[in-house]
Formats: sequence, C-alpha cells, structure tokens
Amino acid sequence: MGESKELKGMALADDLLLGLVNEKRVPGLAITVLKKGQVFYQKGYGHAEMETKVRVDPKYSVFRIASVSKPISATALGVMVEDGIIDLDASFYDYVPYYPRKKWDFTIRQLAGHTAGIRGYQGMEYGLDQAYSIKEGTVLFENDDLLFEPGTGYLYNSFDWVLVSLAMQEASGMAFETYVEERVLKPLGMRHTFAPNRENSIDRYFEEAKREQPKLNRTHYYSKNRSGFRDALRVNNHYKLAGGGYLSTSADIARLGQAYLEGSILSKNTRGQFLSAQSVNGKSTYYGLGWEVSIDAKGRPYYGHVGNGVGGYSNFYVYPDQGMVFSILINCTDPKVQDELNAVVDALIMATD
Repeated sequence: MGESKELKGMALADDLLLGLVNEKRVPGLAITVLKKGQVFYQKGYGHAEMETKVRVDPKYSVFRIASVSKPISATALGVMVEDGIIDLDASFYDYVPYYPRKKWDFTIRQLAGHTAGIRGYQGMEYGLDQAYSIKEGTVLFENDDLLFEPGTGYLYNSFDWVLVSLAMQEASGMAFETYVEERVLKPLGMRHTFAPNRENSIDRYFEEAKREQPKLNRTHYYSKNRSGFRDALRVNNHYKLAGGGYLSTSADIARLGQAYLEGSILSKNTRGQFLSAQSVNGKSTYYGLGWEVSIDAKGRPYYGHVGNGVGGYSNFYVYPDQGMVFSILINCTDPKVQDELNAVVDALIMATD
C-alpha cells in the first residue's frame, strides 16, 4: 500500500510537470528531489534549447537560478562570519567607508535580512545590461535615501545583497565569486554552479567543466507572451551576482539543501541565525538571512527561496521535518506556474508520508 501511495504521488507530479511542457507553459524544467540524502525524484522536462531540441537534463542542464543565488551567498557569508572576517552586527560602513552616508546607520545583518531600508528595482533596472563590477553597480541606488529607519521595516530586494557582497569583498580582500567558489561551491561538490564574469560570460569555467563532463549544457533563456516563447532580454547580472546572478543545475542546488539538512556546512549556531525568521514590529518577516523561512499551505515548515529573473525561474525548498530537498529550475522569465509547482511539491511529500 505504501508503494502504491508513493507511485501515485510520483505519477501525479509527473503529470503536472508534463502538462506544463505540453501546454507550452514552460520551455524546459529540471527537478531534483532528495529524501534522507537519496535521490527520490529527478527528471528533466522539455527543452534546454527549443530550436535545437536539446532536452533538459537535471544533472547537466545549467539554468539561471535568479534569487536562489541568495542562499548560496548567505552560506558564504556564514563561513566568513565563522572565519572571523565579518561581523553580522557591525555597521556596513566598517567595511565600506566610502559608501555615501545615510540618515541612519545599518548593519550587515539588516542588509542580509532586508530590513536595512534599501530600495528595490526601479524602471528597467530589473533587466539591466551593463558591465558593472559589484562596486560599480551601487551607482544605481547609492545616492537614494533609505526608505525607513533600519530595523523598523522589511523590503525584499536584491540591492541589499549587492551591498553584502561588496562588504564581503572589502573585508576579505578577495573577489566575492572567488570566495564563494573556494569556501562553498568546491567543498560541497557544486561543480556545475557558475558565476558570470563582468563581461557576462561563464565560457572559460563552463568549458573546463564540460571537459570533465561532456553532457553539460547551458539552457537558452526565454520569456513568454501570448504568441509563445521568445528570446529573453539580454542582461548582465554580474554586479548582482550575490542576489540573483548564479547559474546552476537542479542537482547542484539540491546538494546545497542537503548540506544544511545534514549540518555539514556551518555550525549549528550559525545555521540557526541564518534560518531563523526575523521579526519587525512584532510580526514575522518569514525571512532569515538570505533564506525564506516559512510554512506551506499544509502547515509544514520549510526554508529555501523562490527566484524570478530574466530567462530563469526557480524553486528551492528544504523540508526539515520530512528530510526532503526540492530543486526546480525553469529556463523562462516568470512563467506563472507557481501553483502547479506547489502542487508537485505537495504530491511528492504526500507520497512519502
């Protein structure tokens, strides 16, 4: 009976995901689900590139992961805290004294948890194609006032993490992406996770990885309108790498979640700080430091992140009570399929209950 329940849950998830491709709601999708450290469900749907009919492979198709970059960056920040390089409760200006002064001071912790008062995107900033370094990228918002006194409000945005990554660079004396590579990606075996350089290229690193694994492929980036899929806008995400610039596979992202479940990355105390939802004015923000921390519609606790960027949409969830990790990546700007993805997660959890 248990096996039948499991098979039914998997069949329902498969039908839902096949439907997204067959109904032309997504061009391609990769899913990796782990249960107690083992692959429970892993499959590719649709195309990594529609024109050449290259199929999605959950192990080897590399997607833009958008804001699922934040948990990667948060992990690096946690390592830096444990190394004594940066203090979460220190002023941002301790590390970046040249940043224009504001009415109020703000801390690294407030930036990481989106309570610092930094504004979000305006106009076309969401889809910017400028070869900015991380430091240069602050020109977009550095002269704007804070929207509220730090600690008194919550506003989710990616500019917070531009500033976090800048502080990390200044504190460590090392390029942000180099620190992440050496202290997070390599130790966790995330060999197919890439940071675009200032020229918006991952070619060198991708080709090196492809020599080791010839099946590796990059997805094409699409957006969607009433007439169907088209090439997404050209964007350069290097300056906002920490908040939304990484590329990865669903299998690699699942490895990150499993490391948190197992406690094999960061100390228990550090993980606890990053995975505890903050409160503002007595109300939960349902956000820790670089991680969403919440409960789903069935009341099950989880942490992770949703990402939506130009040419990429992503879901990353860790369910500690169930010992499950979900990584779902799509090569399209917001395809409006979150309800279906929630139903897939629910079906696969129910299959294991």
